[in-house]
Amino acid sequence: MVAKPEPAGKPWAGPADRGCTTVRAGPGQGMLGGMDTAEYGPCDTADHIACLRSEGELLAGEAERAGLDAPVPACPGWCVRDLLKHVGYVHRWAAGYVREQHAGWVDRASEAAILAGGPGDDELPGWFREGHASLVRVLEAAGPDMTCWTFLDAPSSVAFWARRQAHETAIHRVDAEQAAAGVGTAGTADGAPFAPRFAADGIDELIMGFVGLYAKRGSWDGPAGILAFHADDGADATADWRVVAGQGRLTVARQTGPADRDATGPAGCDVTGPAADLYLLLWNRRGIDGLRIRGDGGLVADFRRHVAVTWR
Repeated sequence: MVAKPEPAGKPWAGPADRGCTTVRAGPGQGMLGGMDTAEYGPCDTADHIACLRSEGELLAGEAERAGLDAPVPACPGWCVRDLLKHVGYVHRWAAGYVREQHAGWVDRASEAAILAGGPGDDELPGWFREGHASLVRVLEAAGPDMTCWTFLDAPSSVAFWARRQAHETAIHRVDAEQAAAGVGTAGTADGAPFAPRFAADGIDELIMGFVGLYAKRGSWDGPAGILAFHADDGADATADWRVVAGQGRLTVARQTGPADRDATGPAGCDVTGPAADLYLLLWNRRGIDGLRIRGDGGLVADFRRHVAVTWR
C-alpha cells in the first residue's frame, strides 16, 4: 500500500479511529484468518517468526555487503546506516510491547531522533543483529494468550506482532539488497526471492489491514475508482483483492467471485502478476514493468502516490 518512496513498514498509531472505511473479510475471518479466495493458504505465527528470523539475517548480510554509506534507493536521503538504525529500533520497540505486555500505546522516539542516535559505525551491525535476535526470542517465548497493544485485527497479540515484524523486516531486506545491488528487486542480488505464500500474506496485510486503517485514521483524499489486484502464481495459487474508493469512502475486500464485481462494478484498473511482484509494487519497491495492467494504469499510480505507511 505504499505509494510514496518513503521508508515503509512503520505502523501509524495515535488518535482513535474516525470511521470512513469499510474493511471486509470473509465470514468469520479476521486479518489473519486466511485469505478466503486464496489457494496460497494462510501463514501462521510460526511461519511469520521463521520468516522474521531469515529476513533479518538476510538484511544484515546485505547491509554488510553494501556498506553503511550506500544509499537506499527506495528511501531517498537514507543510507544503509540509517536503515539499520531504523529497523533495529523498530525491532526493539516491537519486542518491548510483547515482553512487557503493554496494554496501551507507549511513546517512542521520532525518526529524526532514531537516525541521529544509536550506536557508532563499529557497533551498529552487531547492535542490529542483537535486536533482531532478541525480537525473535521474545516472540517465540510468548504464549498465544499473551495480550498487549496492537493496531490491526489479528487472532492474538503475538500473531499480530510476528506478522507485522516479518513483513517490516522483509521489505527493508529488499532495501538493503537494492542498496547492495544498486538496482533490482528481491532475488536479483544475493538475497532469496519471496515465497508466493509469504508475499500473498503481505499483500493481504497491506490491503485488508493497512489500506482500511489508513483511511479510517485520516481523510481519504486519494483517487476515486475501483482497483483490483490479482496475484497469479500459476499452478501454485491465485488470490484477488479489490479496493473501491470514492465520495470519502474506501472499501477493501478479498474478491471472492462475480458477486463482488457485480456489487461494485467493473474495475477501472486490474493489476495481475506473481504475488512477490505485487507485494513489492504495493510497498513501492518495484515498478509496474512485467505486470499485466488492464484499464487505466494511472489509477494505480495515483493510488500508490496517496497511500503510505510511515513512522510518525
